[in-house]
Amino acid sequence: MQRPRFPAVAPRRTAPARTPRSPDTVSAVHLELVTLLEDRVVITWFTGTSATDNGQGRMLPAVTEGEVVYGTHPARLNRTASEGRRTAHHTVELTDLEPGQTYYYQAHSRGSAATPTPLHLVRGNAAGTSPHGLGSRGGPYSFTTPEPPPGRHVMSIALCNDLHLGETTAGLMAGVPLLRGISQEHGLAPYPEIMARALVDEARRRGADRLLAAGDISAGGAPRDLLEARRILDGFGEHGQDYFVVRGNHDRPRDRSPGEPGDSFRDGFFGGDGPPYFTRDLGGLRIVGLDTYDKRGNGGDAGGLSPEQLHWFRTQLKEDGERPTVVFGHHPLTVRHSAFPVTSGQRLNRRQARSIIDAYAMAPGVFLHHSGHTHRNKRTVLPRAGHVTLQEVGAAKDYPGGFVLLRVHTGGYALNYYKSNSEPAREWSERGRRVAAGLWPQYAFGRSVRDRNSVTARDLSGITPCRPASAAVRGAL
Repeated sequence: MQRPRFPAVAPRRTAPARTPRSPDTVSAVHLELVTLLEDRVVITWFTGTSATDNGQGRMLPAVTEGEVVYGTHPARLNRTASEGRRTAHHTVELTDLEPGQTYYYQAHSRGSAATPTPLHLVRGNAAGTSPHGLGSRGGPYSFTTPEPPPGRHVMSIALCNDLHLGETTAGLMAGVPLLRGISQEHGLAPYPEIMARALVDEARRRGADRLLAAGDISAGGAPRDLLEARRILDGFGEHGQDYFVVRGNHDRPRDRSPGEPGDSFRDGFFGGDGPPYFTRDLGGLRIVGLDTYDKRGNGGDAGGLSPEQLHWFRTQLKEDGERPTVVFGHHPLTVRHSAFPVTSGQRLNRRQARSIIDAYAMAPGVFLHHSGHTHRNKRTVLPRAGHVTLQEVGAAKDYPGGFVLLRVHTGGYALNYYKSNSEPAREWSERGRRVAAGLWPQYAFGRSVRDRNSVTARDLSGITPCRPASAAVRGAL
């Protein structure tokens, strides 16, 4: 998303951890069912000191315990899961669940039942897969676990975007001057670095074999920010083998000096040689990376591919249309059901988007198109190419702050959203809720669980396990 001029980068210091004294009266809010798999769910919420204000319209954090009680009947919540530590930013994972089973749950902190993030602008549900419990304070709320993807698990790929390394103020929107941005607290490390490092750690912890970063790696294409992004992503593995990146509008080339064009993104990740779009084979799975700002512009207009790239892309699909394929690029092909006004700058050029969708209609092997740019979680399927899931993924850099894990099975695939789970990441994500006058969760989180968690049956039996190159090297040491 286009931003105004960025302030100078703040000093990169980390403040000592602060532990507020636990209050007697706690309010538990912002309950969210984040991740839903066939055998587990991840639930988050925030606890604050009731009737307090930090000067910015938020409660002061209350460090306390957190637990979830749950069961298969709303009157018998006879199982308990807890965090095993005290915090204001709670994350509880329920495990050993049964596929296809409906569960009821309540989240508590010091006797206070957590209430869900309201999604009234989009008529959504942040706490479950059914409206059960939404009419009462504290639930119990309800979710139904899906059946797992058919067949044998083959590989897992983390899908992320919008790291914005170098950014210092979140939520500044071009053309909307009345919306105030959110900055990091004084003395803490820059939030894009916190969130990017937490993402890499969480992706590895969740078993990702590869990682695809769909653009806006930097905030403004500065060489030092792209270098820092490269250092952080290198913590996942080797670029071009374990992780892959494509350009976003914020990564567009800038002038180094009068008459001397510069492309720090291509120099930093592609060695300055060849185009920054590509195709790779991962054990029979084709990965196609698109440069969706392969053009001149100020970054605020619609994305676009050069004629050469669009011809190359269509040729790739035409020559091998049956091959299982994942495409990723920064700009989405379409933007639907937004809580905020939609402009042309939020998507790919309409004519090119139609051309790509037409190509998908003739290429039955394509099953997923991953994009960023909108900073929200949204699943879309278009009738023209109904076999392709168009998955927008929320920004890595701020609320809700995470990635989608693509789990590929021989008989289908699952898409599951995870928040980055370090304590500094959770603190910043909670602070980032105030973007867009506090309405950001109603846009960014996903109006339904299905916008961030889905299972699709599909014959992917031609894909074989493909061990990451870096893992093979580590195993040989």
